[in-house]
Amino acid sequence: MTRGARRMWNRLLHLACRAGTARRDAGMVTSEYAMGIVAAVAFAAVLYKVVTSGQVTAELQGLVKKALDGAP
Repeated sequence: MTRGARRMWNRLLHLACRAGTARRDAGMVTSEYAMGIVAAVAFAAVLYKVVTSGQVTAELQGLVKKALDGAP
């Protein structure tokens, strides 16, 4: 087998192996997106609870009041 033919054969084998791997992992992308969305929603819910708690709300209102008043 010549060097060019061997190179072409190796390239075809490489592409065939990559195609097989892509088919096996085709369903993984959707489940990964779903898990990412679930994690983002859970994080948003926790963050919402923290930000809307009494102490954090009072601190945020104090910061906004200071900024609007121009007080140091």
